[in-house]
Amino acid sequence: MNSIDLILLNFNEVRRRSIKLWTSIPQEKLHWKPDDEAMTCIEMIRHVLESEHYYHLAIQNRGSLEVFDSPFEQQPFSTVSAELNFAEPFRNHFLETIKSFSEEDLINIKIDRSESGYIRSLGDMLLRVAYHESVHTGQLLGYLRTAKVPRIRVWD
Repeated sequence: MNSIDLILLNFNEVRRRSIKLWTSIPQEKLHWKPDDEAMTCIEMIRHVLESEHYYHLAIQNRGSLEVFDSPFEQQPFSTVSAELNFAEPFRNHFLETIKSFSEEDLINIKIDRSESGYIRSLGDMLLRVAYHESVHTGQLLGYLRTAKVPRIRVWD
């Protein structure tokens, strides 16, 4: 197994666990949030899916985008299933892009996000994208604990 395969495995495992959690959230709790400043559960799910699309475009651009016209903004919030269905073609395109990179690309391609405080190699950036989703999965587990909703085991 090479580095690209491991990165893809990580993306698929993170998403599998996210979906396991996301689909366990009762429909009546999707618009719940712990305080007025927080995202709702469904907003956080959308944030993860939309951010992955942004990161994909930033990776293709080799840096941050000056303008990001998000296709997600046009979609009303509804169900987890609807969010996943809408995001699926973007996700598939991102995974295909990852497959197109070589081992050398992971080291040699630089992603310039200076405005966010970093320039990283492609390999580092891809791991950051998966980590972003993982952090929000943990955050949603905390939401559910606070809302007194039973939490599914993501560590299977």
